[in-house]
Amino acid sequence: MQADSRRFRCAIEGFDALNAADPNTEPTPAGPVAKELLYARRMSDRLAQFAPEASAAVKLAVRAQHICRWKIPRVDYPMTRAGYLRWRRELGAFHAETASKVMRACGYAEATIEEVASILRKERLKLNPAAQLLEDIACLVFLEHYFDDFAQKQDEEKLLNILRRTWAKMSEEGRQAALALDLPAHLSALARKALAPPATRQAVGSARRSAQHSACK
Repeated sequence: MQADSRRFRCAIEGFDALNAADPNTEPTPAGPVAKELLYARRMSDRLAQFAPEASAAVKLAVRAQHICRWKIPRVDYPMTRAGYLRWRRELGAFHAETASKVMRACGYAEATIEEVASILRKERLKLNPAAQLLEDIACLVFLEHYFDDFAQKQDEEKLLNILRRTWAKMSEEGRQAALALDLPAHLSALARKALAPPATRQAVGSARRSAQHSACK
């Protein structure tokens, strides 16, 4: 158990050290923090609230969800649906590879490394509970911390479609947690309009055709 704890701590510290190099920062009460480091901490905090019993593999994947993401910017890909999907696929592979290198250096067995890598690639989403849990946490963190800024850049109809598409990717437990978030009134109203189950059932088909991407990346 002590060896497992040491490896886990080593990996988390390794992920954080890489994310601390993000040249982009976000303001916090304590001062500017590297964007992806702050995101990683928020992901771990939300997981601790949503699923405190999560496995070590899930905890590692959650912490590495955006590891070094700034190195593969969206603007390097065509601003099309196909370009977005290619970006997402390559990001997943990149995050998995980067996290694997850190875990290998910390002494993890290859089976555990591959388990975390598979979660980060979100393989068999909806069928793999660990990958689904990562997706739920990413969506909850987006809604709690990034939804306001995102909403200001989209017209309402496009935003509703994106949120409905996001809703379709979440588990029922994730959906209930999303609806329970303490959002500002204007954001809560918009989220409920998009995410309420009856609206989702009517809109999922058109959302899949028209939405350009999912909110929780």
